[in-house]
Amino acid sequence: MTQTHDKERSKLGPVFYVSIAIAVLFVIWGVFFSESMESFNATAMSAVTGAFGWVYLLATTSFIVFLVFLALSRFGRIRLGKDTDRPEFSTGAWLAMLFSAGMGIGLVFYGVAEPLTHYAAPPPFGASEGATPEAARLAMQYTFFHWGLHAWAIYGLVALSLAYFQFRKGARGLISSVFYRLLGERVNGPIGKAIDVLAIFVTALGVATSFGIGATQINSGLNFVFDVPENIPVQVVIIVVVMILFLVSAVSGLNRGIRYLSNTNIALFVAIMLFVLVLGPGLFLLNIFTESIGNYLQNFLTMSFNSGAFTSEEGEDWLQSWTIFYWAWWMMWVMWVGTFIARISKGRTIREFVAGVLLVPCVFSFLWFSVMGGAALDLDLSGAADIGGAVAEDINTALFVTLGEFPLGTVVSVIAMILIATFFITSADSAAFVLAMLSTDGDQNPPWRVKVMWGVFVAFFAFVLLLAGGLEAVQQVAIITGVPFTILLIGMGVSLFKAVSDEVLPERGHVVAPAPDGSPVLRHVAAPESSAEPGPAAEETPVEGAGASAAAEPRGATAPAPDGRATSHGAASRDSTATPGAD
Repeated sequence: MTQTHDKERSKLGPVFYVSIAIAVLFVIWGVFFSESMESFNATAMSAVTGAFGWVYLLATTSFIVFLVFLALSRFGRIRLGKDTDRPEFSTGAWLAMLFSAGMGIGLVFYGVAEPLTHYAAPPPFGASEGATPEAARLAMQYTFFHWGLHAWAIYGLVALSLAYFQFRKGARGLISSVFYRLLGERVNGPIGKAIDVLAIFVTALGVATSFGIGATQINSGLNFVFDVPENIPVQVVIIVVVMILFLVSAVSGLNRGIRYLSNTNIALFVAIMLFVLVLGPGLFLLNIFTESIGNYLQNFLTMSFNSGAFTSEEGEDWLQSWTIFYWAWWMMWVMWVGTFIARISKGRTIREFVAGVLLVPCVFSFLWFSVMGGAALDLDLSGAADIGGAVAEDINTALFVTLGEFPLGTVVSVIAMILIATFFITSADSAAFVLAMLSTDGDQNPPWRVKVMWGVFVAFFAFVLLLAGGLEAVQQVAIITGVPFTILLIGMGVSLFKAVSDEVLPERGHVVAPAPDGSPVLRHVAAPESSAEPGPAAEETPVEGAGASAAAEPRGATAPAPDGRATSHGAASRDSTATPGAD
């Protein structure tokens, strides 16, 4: 027992203690000086959206192009791990876990709320009047846009970068390790530590926003079904209850807790969707799905680059409140979700990873919005129920008001609350796992005590955001913190491209070829023509591990490993090769 505690303490370095100190200060600020926090958030958000909105638009769209390029090019064959590694989880379990972590509560919350909000008050780029068929078409188009490729490209870039450097290059499971190709040994100094602390703090805030949304929606469901009061004390109780359930999952570990919860999430998710599809206007909902995909693809570029330069002030406000907010929100979640997706993606090829992360979750999201949002639109357009008015009055009740119009609506509403709670627990579990891993020097199996501690801190963060203004505070914090992360993601993309280019492109100085036994081989090639002396003839040497072959240097050069340690290839050791990052 003593040895276990000593081992845990040895992993807790400066990043852990600085992150905890910042978390404590944030909680104190929010609890005792909530008005000050609210004022600061409002001022900072106004400055950020006015100056950096165009950066979000260009960056997020470029991430999609970059990932598609990697997947379709020869880089797509690279495996996230050794060439002999295979996925730890089945494809179904993998997709369930990444979908649960990536969207979760937000998808359930906005499934009816966003389409109906745009339907009642259309985006000022098309329909001029609300509550019309044209407004409904535009509402679904923009909902698909906000929950489509852009969101998953943000997640995918971070997850792919982390998985590549961790599992193929042998780097530590830290955000800073991804920047080794750009920063060199400085990733092990103050700059790297600052990157990791920022990642931990923003990750904690990101998952706290999910907690806040989940608590308010469960509270609204309880109010709608059982007339439970809607207030902060009830929401705090909900958070505490969910956190107790999370502790059980956290102790169970990744293979049991999160995997089982993710499968439960998908089962409940699909059950509710099929219930509405079968008992609702099924053909109409499928037509919405098909037509909305077409509208989304047809207007993809226009929506992606619409910065509001030639729109009215109303249009600029709408873009800041919706599109810019969403891109910043995904940035806020990206380190948490990206790190988790990376952890469960070992052994997959880049092509398989990109296809799974970009396409499958988007299709699931589009189906959910088409069925749930489409059913609500049908009820409103037909005059059967004033769903738009209910959403305008209280956005938290959107899902439950819609389900209440169906047979067994009360029962299904209770099931929906269970779905939100399981998403809630999955989010807490995966986020606590990521926070614990980042704060214990990248440990792939962090101590459960550290996970529990971070789960408690995240609950306090959610409580602080509720005190500081609820969903409005969530929006403000997301947009503010999204700016530095946008810059970090651009750096990640550059670092990743440099690394895979070193591995694949022969003009970079080396080529990877398989040996007869399946292990990768280093082939030292001739020096560039510009060199004074031509290099020696090519020779092949088997290397242990794909990560080793990927980062090899010509003989005589010194190649630092991804974690900052030097690796030498001297002339005296011409028959030996070193594995970067290996202990």
